[in-house]
Amino acid sequence: MHEMLTLVGVRTIPPEDYPDLILWMLQSYNRGQITNREVGDLIWKNFFQGKLTYLHWNKGAEMAPIIGEQGGTLLVRKLPTADPFFMRRVLVGDVVVMKDPEKSDNYLVRRLAAVEGYEMSSTDEKDEPFVLEKDKCWVLSDNETLKPKEANDSRTFGPVPMSNIVGRVLYCLRNAVDHGRVQNSHFSMLKDTPVLEIELDVDEMARRHKT
Repeated sequence: MHEMLTLVGVRTIPPEDYPDLILWMLQSYNRGQITNREVGDLIWKNFFQGKLTYLHWNKGAEMAPIIGEQGGTLLVRKLPTADPFFMRRVLVGDVVVMKDPEKSDNYLVRRLAAVEGYEMSSTDEKDEPFVLEKDKCWVLSDNETLKPKEANDSRTFGPVPMSNIVGRVLYCLRNAVDHGRVQNSHFSMLKDTPVLEIELDVDEMARRHKT
């Protein structure tokens, strides 16, 4: 009587897996790891719209040691800017995937360092302090050994629109034996744990990994 839920481009979930998935969501909800809204999001997006995450390849020294210079395959949680709760879903301290403000067809991975309302100051006395405007953010590379121009972050291109952010990096696979969670803000780490439990597939990441 029950058929498998199958849509074009969406993973298939057999009926026998429904109880386990629902039970896990209820347990996570009761432990406070997932909100009522997120339960609905997981059901809607996993059953009807596909995954909450996607894989992204990134290469360069800017985010070392999280992502090695040889590159890494990243599991990224989608953060659609059309979501009215977008500003609550990405926080200072998160590693994000963002549209390159200087090359529209390119994407960068950087750490969110400041958002609107933050007062920014420089170690260079010639630079005047300023406050980040509404819907603007400041992003930095993790590699402190790079000079600002080499890091290619907000110290070079300045504040960027929050709408440039398209996702938060949850997990990085550098190679088949070197992989793990990416350190984000504490709150985001808690919110992303249930998503990782469902959608992290290290074997698939290894198969898709570029060498």
